[in-house]
Amino acid sequence: MQTDRGPAAPPTPAATPPTLEHWARIKPDAVALVEGERTMTWGEWNARADRLAAALEARGLGAGDLVVVRTHIRLEWSVVAQALAKLRCRLLGMNWRLTPTETRYVLNNSQAVAVICDDEDPAALLPAFEGQTLKAAVSLDAAAPGFLTYAALVAEDHGRSYASVGDPLLVIYTSGTTGLPKGVMKEPATDRVTIEYFMDVRGARAATPDDVYLVTMPMHHGSGPAQMWSAKRAGAKVVMLRRYDPVAALDAIERHRVTHWTGVPTMYKRMAALPPEALAGRDLSSIRTLSVGAAPVSDQLKNWIIDHFGECLWEGYGSTETGMITTMPPDMQRRKPGSSGRPYRHVKLEIRGEDGTVLPAGETGEIWTWTPAVIDRYLNAPPLGPDTLDDRGFFRTGDMGRLDEDGFLYISDRAKDMIIAGGVNIYPAEIEHVLQAHPAVADAAVIGIPDDEMGERVLAFCELKPGRHATPDELIAHCSASLATYKRPREIRIVDELPRNTIGKLLKRELRAPFWKDRDRLV
Repeated sequence: MQTDRGPAAPPTPAATPPTLEHWARIKPDAVALVEGERTMTWGEWNARADRLAAALEARGLGAGDLVVVRTHIRLEWSVVAQALAKLRCRLLGMNWRLTPTETRYVLNNSQAVAVICDDEDPAALLPAFEGQTLKAAVSLDAAAPGFLTYAALVAEDHGRSYASVGDPLLVIYTSGTTGLPKGVMKEPATDRVTIEYFMDVRGARAATPDDVYLVTMPMHHGSGPAQMWSAKRAGAKVVMLRRYDPVAALDAIERHRVTHWTGVPTMYKRMAALPPEALAGRDLSSIRTLSVGAAPVSDQLKNWIIDHFGECLWEGYGSTETGMITTMPPDMQRRKPGSSGRPYRHVKLEIRGEDGTVLPAGETGEIWTWTPAVIDRYLNAPPLGPDTLDDRGFFRTGDMGRLDEDGFLYISDRAKDMIIAGGVNIYPAEIEHVLQAHPAVADAAVIGIPDDEMGERVLAFCELKPGRHATPDELIAHCSASLATYKRPREIRIVDELPRNTIGKLLKRELRAPFWKDRDRLV
């Protein structure tokens, strides 16, 4: 897609980053991956990925096929991801908390041809496969009818080895304001500008073979795979936590001399909330860079991180659809409190008013951006319309903010109706659709309200039909069949009437206002 950056530059060959096969040759016996007491060397990682790739290829998987990978953070994810890279498959990371109903939608929408999961009861997913033609369904742990097991596949010896060209092509599902999840397909960088952009995003925190990454971000999020692959390219060790725990994270940093860690604000908040004795005497001096993003970060939390880890904090702002937009380096954290940083090189950022005009520094409006990674359509969907992507290739983020005179971005609110809880995007329209399906509910409104630990939590208001009755507990139970646990309202309030304007439009700002009135920012 042509944008306002000018004529497209001719492709410039980029230095090929080291692959898994490279490091397996260079240091086959060195530990590459750690999860608890389990480890995997570079040689073992590559050999298992070769065997799994051959076993999947024998079941018909090949280049271009899209494979759903629904797992926790674990050693086997790395083997699966690299096997898919060797086969030139696409990897769709799925949240393991999705219900069978939600899973079925993603399978249908994405046209996936295989599923790899680590569910305790894989058979419970079988309803999601109805109407699907799958080349393979693989369980990493438990055996179940209709599933192959990871152990059996890796034990097969087809005598094949593969040369991967890098990382598997990633597909991430993100919800839209309509509430229906949408797939974002990450394409490889080929032109000079895009290559430079991705180098900039990774460059300031570039790793070396002596570095150690702590990975606590989920593998259905863009950040988890990005950290894994950054470490792999550098030949750095990765330490994984299957489930985040602040004490376990501190133990891992000390034990393995971790140098790089990326988390969402909730992870750092849980660490900051530990009793003083849990933090006292910790040797955290190995840390070179800490990164935080995916949700607003308070100045109080930033200052706590800096006080305990030193001047090593990076903050970023971006989205699945655009890639990273801004970066805030350590030396600016206290000089520009409240800011999410400045745009990366090659990124264009505009603050627009309601009429679409570009606003000057200091004025608040909606954030529109162009990046080399911006999408022009969702997976298996028509091109984006001008309300989301304009004719210059600028993407409408749905966030409200302002730029200061130095070009630093300050985010103040959301134009799109989205909740961020623990760094995870939750879309009220999806929850409202489920609540409105209850026979007693006339209408529903879902908002995010402040939560000291998670950032926001889900609160629902329901207006009942005349003569019908339902309790909040009944409505919460109704949501459990269709919504993953993290999407379900923790509280539902029954109201006589939802606030609306003269033409009947729901006024969610009136619902939100009492909860946010004493806050500096509205997200």
